[in-house]
Amino acid sequence: MSIGNSPEDDRPLIGRVLQQARIAAGLTVEEISTSTRVRIPIVHAIEEDDFSRCGGDVYARGHIRALARAVHIDPEPLVAQYDAEHGGRPAPMSAAPLFEAERIRSDPRRPNWTAAMVAAIVAVVGFVGFTVLKGGDDTSTTTQVAEGPKANTESPKPTKPADPKPNPTDGAIAAAPRDKVTVKLSANDGRSWISAKDHNGRQLFDGLLEQGQSKTFQDQERIDLVLGDAGAIELFVNGKKVEDTFRPGQVERLSYTKGDPSVG
Repeated sequence: MSIGNSPEDDRPLIGRVLQQARIAAGLTVEEISTSTRVRIPIVHAIEEDDFSRCGGDVYARGHIRALARAVHIDPEPLVAQYDAEHGGRPAPMSAAPLFEAERIRSDPRRPNWTAAMVAAIVAVVGFVGFTVLKGGDDTSTTTQVAEGPKANTESPKPTKPADPKPNPTDGAIAAAPRDKVTVKLSANDGRSWISAKDHNGRQLFDGLLEQGQSKTFQDQERIDLVLGDAGAIELFVNGKKVEDTFRPGQVERLSYTKGDPSVG
């Protein structure tokens, strides 16, 4: 007695589907790597249906989505097939543990902003206390002079009020300069780990963006982003809101230039 294969066993391999779609689109592995920012060795491994170099299921799903979109096919059936072949989709979890290693590997030469902030607060408190004490001494001195026989009776000259300084608001994003690329991220629906680099690869930010917080980045040519939980982020590029809808927990690698908000 022979046992037939299930319909799922007849499905083509995920890597084979992506490779055939890439060839049909007339694209090379190098071109796919450039447009998706997935490294060439990983693209080759995925096309051979080897996901061990992706660094885990979350990264593997993100790479599958990125490659599928680059060759203009629907990524969701391939992601569902990946889940079925690799034990199913795990329960949702916070993006913070997934990227804790990334935060630990951040540049050790980066300045300790927490210590600098504490030192600044101590300096401000000391200055305010000194000013209050000195102000009390000046008051008593002024009183004694006024009571003496040579008290100064001239009325003080009015001082011209200083010109009010404009407060930066979100409107500055709407007036973003055209000769630069300006990117603003707001964590409206939860917190997310984010990484931002300029066109030279210099790290602008690497860490958690808590719910309710915002970050704005600017560069002469390009801003490269990695969003650990893209579904929690509201994105503005060059003064315009990016309408792409990202799912909760979805990892996205994005790049924007002066001509966007289309994805670079």
